[in-house]
Amino acid sequence: MSEVKIYRIIGTYKKNHKKYLFRKEVRALKQEDALEKALSQITSIGIFRRQINIKEVKEISPNEVQDYLIRDLSE
Repeated sequence: MSEVKIYRIIGTYKKNHKKYLFRKEVRALKQEDALEKALSQITSIGIFRRQINIKEVKEISPNEVQDYLIRDLSE
């Protein structure tokens, strides 16, 4: 059985001629699943995937998590 890991996705997107930085922390089994989940959350606000530029995807430990909901789920 696979273990659920925590990933931090950092990137930027453009909206209304402005550039925004985002950081998402998600739980997933694989890095590809985490990236897909983060992209679907960002595109839900009306951003196209072609406007998103992913800078970094990395696995983090539960001690590094800043999102309190993710931290509570990982305990």
